[in-house]
Amino acid sequence: MQQYIDSYDFTGKKAIVRVDFNVPLNENFEITDDTRIRRAMPTLKKVLEKGGSLIIMSHLGRPKKVDPKFSLKHIVGRVSECLGVPVQFADDCQKADAQAAALKPGEALLLENLRFYAEEEGKPRGLAEDASDEEKKAAKAVVKESQKEFVKKLASYADCYINDAFGTAHRAHGSTALIAKYFPNDKMFGYLMEGEIEAIENVLKNAQRPLTAIIGGSKVSSKLAVLKNLVGKVDNLIIGGGMGYTFIKAEGGKIGNSLHEDELIPDALEIMAEAKAKGVNLSLSVQTKVADDFSNDANIQLVPSHEIPDGWEGMDAGPESLKRWKEIILASKTILWNGPVGVFELPNFAKGTLQIAEDLAEATKNGAYTLVGGGDSVAAVTKMGYADKVSYVSTGGGAMLEAIEGKELPGIAAIRE
Repeated sequence: MQQYIDSYDFTGKKAIVRVDFNVPLNENFEITDDTRIRRAMPTLKKVLEKGGSLIIMSHLGRPKKVDPKFSLKHIVGRVSECLGVPVQFADDCQKADAQAAALKPGEALLLENLRFYAEEEGKPRGLAEDASDEEKKAAKAVVKESQKEFVKKLASYADCYINDAFGTAHRAHGSTALIAKYFPNDKMFGYLMEGEIEAIENVLKNAQRPLTAIIGGSKVSSKLAVLKNLVGKVDNLIIGGGMGYTFIKAEGGKIGNSLHEDELIPDALEIMAEAKAKGVNLSLSVQTKVADDFSNDANIQLVPSHEIPDGWEGMDAGPESLKRWKEIILASKTILWNGPVGVFELPNFAKGTLQIAEDLAEATKNGAYTLVGGGDSVAAVTKMGYADKVSYVSTGGGAMLEAIEGKELPGIAAIRE
């Protein structure tokens, strides 16, 4: 039975909380962006305010063994600072019994990186490259069996479980999905997870119309399922960035050296046909800023998107495309944006993505609901200073993508079931 953090009585209870503290560190192990730590604070502080104690667990990076470089000890100081109490540290997430038992109300303990153990992800490690299918199957079975003990140990530390790690909600890992069954009546979402779920449902289930999706990024292959799911749900589908050139080529356009995927042209044609059949306005770039090299210092010209010269490649949306897209955005009541519409990392090709961010800010100001998700889109609105001018910025790239593909995320299902 799902509980809710606002109504749950934490008095004298120990809460084990899965957060996403997978923050970037520099060569001196200093945090270069603490956004993920700060976003988890409302949930963690609520437990302490209501008389509970905290056992915090997370992963950091993708280590394949115990590696000091990926130790969560590097972030203890910052977590303590944000939380306002000294955070203790357990240097082995599977041997924290005594420290967890000794916790008093108002105290907090951070466990070492969950991914130091193969059991967290449930995948075998150290297999020879030429291992047979039988050997792989046997190794997987061993890890899956030991995963039960791994999860059982984590659960033994606490009285209740909170999942506040949306960034890993699409993974059926020990700490995100399997642990919940040990707390049948004492499991809940944290505030961050609640916010993410509400934001996605505002777009996919409860959207005010017109509903517009802006899907950018480099490759159709990475977002094919997203496009196929959205084309039946939205009123307008704007496709920009590198992935747009596969669609333009599918229409018979000349795209020069622009990034594209020939093998996905049939899928592009299918999506365009479905959009037409369902009355969805599918909008591609009509004018493109092209360059003769993938470089900020390359020669640049503006050309019709269907007439890119040989030797040139599309790098950003042109003014005519942006003008059309702005009209669509400002006429919409609900807008989802996932993926940049140009090579925004290079200043000369950032205008299109900046313009989309500006348009979303204006639409939000006018009363539209705007959701930005996916690593590059989030980086773009943050870098350009628009993160607080849209309705919601999602913290989970992969999780957000799978949610808008229409998949049920294991980390969410485990709490709800």
